[in-house]
Amino acid sequence: MSDALVETRYGKVRGTNQGTVRVWKGIPFAHPPVGELRFRAPQPPTPWPGVRDATAFGTIAPQATLQGNGFFGASRLTLEPASEDCLYLNVWSPLPQGDGQKRPVLVWMHGGAFTMGSGSTSSYDGANFATHGDVVVVTLNYRLGALGYLYLGELAGETYATSGNNGLLDQIAALQWVHDNIEAFGGDPDAVTIFGESAGAMSVGTLLAMPAAKGLFQRAILESGAAHSVRSKEIASKITSDFLEALNLRENEMASLLQMPVDDLLAAQATVVSKRATLAFTPVIDGVSLLLAPSAAIADGVAKDVAVLIGTNRDEMKLFRVGPAATIPDEGVLQRTFGAAADEAIATYTATRPSLPLSDVWTDVLTDQVFRIPAIRLAEQQAQQGAPVWMYRFDWATPAFGGRFGACHALEIPFVWDNLDTPGLAMLVQDFPGRQQLAKRMHFAWIAFARTGDPNTPELPAWPTYDTNHRATMLFDKKCRVVDDPQAAERRVWQGLL
Repeated sequence: MSDALVETRYGKVRGTNQGTVRVWKGIPFAHPPVGELRFRAPQPPTPWPGVRDATAFGTIAPQATLQGNGFFGASRLTLEPASEDCLYLNVWSPLPQGDGQKRPVLVWMHGGAFTMGSGSTSSYDGANFATHGDVVVVTLNYRLGALGYLYLGELAGETYATSGNNGLLDQIAALQWVHDNIEAFGGDPDAVTIFGESAGAMSVGTLLAMPAAKGLFQRAILESGAAHSVRSKEIASKITSDFLEALNLRENEMASLLQMPVDDLLAAQATVVSKRATLAFTPVIDGVSLLLAPSAAIADGVAKDVAVLIGTNRDEMKLFRVGPAATIPDEGVLQRTFGAAADEAIATYTATRPSLPLSDVWTDVLTDQVFRIPAIRLAEQQAQQGAPVWMYRFDWATPAFGGRFGACHALEIPFVWDNLDTPGLAMLVQDFPGRQQLAKRMHFAWIAFARTGDPNTPELPAWPTYDTNHRATMLFDKKCRVVDDPQAAERRVWQGLL
C-alpha cells in the first residue's frame, strides 16, 4: 500500500497522501456515457492496463450554474472542466492501509436541484471524516438535468426505458463499485451509509425504494430532502415534449438527439426549467427501475432494514427568497396549497409569528411544504415499519448579512463535514462564537451513525428515536436540545396534504 497504490477489479490506481489520510481522485466507476450510450443506463467501466493516476478529480457533469447559489460553491463549478464523460468517484481513507481492518463507509450524493453540483466541490473534502471517525468517505458525480433525467421510454422504446432515472442509476453503479472494491481501500462493503443534501437527499430517499439499490447500503442520512421529488411517466413525457420543442425536434428524431451538441441540450434544458419554474428534471416512476412512488414503497416496508437519520433546516427557503424573491401568495396559490383549509392554515402560521410580515410567514410555509413535511412523512413511514429513525432540525442562524439568511438551505453542510472554512461557505459561517463546537457535535453524530446506526454521542443530550407519539427531534443550535414535536401546530395543518 506504499505510495497509495491500490488494485481494484478494473486495474490499479495510485493516489496521494494528505497528512494522515490517503486520497484517490477521479476513479471511473462506469463506462463514459457518451455517443450511443447517451441517455442509456450506465455500463461497467473498461479495465485499464498498468497503474492509473488518481491524483486529480475527474470532469464534472455538464451543467448550468443557477444564480444565487454561489454561497455554496456553485460559482466555482463553472471553473471546473465539464464533460459527458463524468462518471468518476473519489475516496478518502485513513492511514494505515493494509491493516486488515474494515472501516465504515460514507458515500455522499451531492445536491444541486438535479441540475448542478459535483463530488469534487471543496465543501465535500472527506479528510476530516476519515481522520476524526476512522471511516472511508466516497464522493461521486452523476448525470444531471436532461442527461440524467429525461424520460424517453415512451418515445424510444425498451433501450431507453430507464432514461428518466439515469442519474440515480449512476449512483447505484457507484454503490456497486463501492461494494466490489472498497475493501481494498480499507472499507467495509457491508457497513455503507449513503448520505446527501437537497437533491442528494431526495436521491437517497428514492434509492431507498429502488430494487437495484437493495443491499448496497445499510444506513441512510437525508439532509433537507426526502422521498417525494419524483414524477409519473405521463408528466415526465410532457416535460420531454417541451424539451424536444425547445430543440425543434420531432418525436421520431431520436438519432438527432443522440448527436446534438451538449451545449444545445443545456440550452433546451434551461428553457424547460424556466417554463415550468420548478424542478423539471427529477426521477421518474418508470415501472422498471422505480416501480412505485418512493413514499408508497417505504410505507410498504421496502427499506425497513435501513436505519435513517433525517432532518431539515429551520429557515430552508430563506436562501431562495431574498429581496424581490420574497413574494406574497395570492388567493389562488393559497387554495392550491391548502384547499378548503387555506384560511385556517394561514391563521395558524401567522398566530405563531405575530411580528413577522406575511412574506416571511410564507417563507416558513414554503419551508414546510418543500422540505420539513416531506421529511416528517418519510420518518413516519419508516418508523411505522419498526426501523430506527432519528429526526433533527438545524436551527443555527448565521449572523452574516444582518441575519437575513437565518438557518437557510445548505447551511448545515460545513458543520456536518467540519469544513467551516471552505471557499464559498466561509462568508456565511465566519468565525462566529460557538461555530466549531456545533460542527464537532454534528460531525461526530454523523460519524457515530455511520459506525453504529445510532447518532448519540457524549457531546449531545440523549437523542431518542422518532415515533409518531413523541416525535423527538434534535435541535442543532448554539445549545443543542431535544424537543418533542416542534412546530406541532404547523405540522397538523398539513395532515391529509402532501
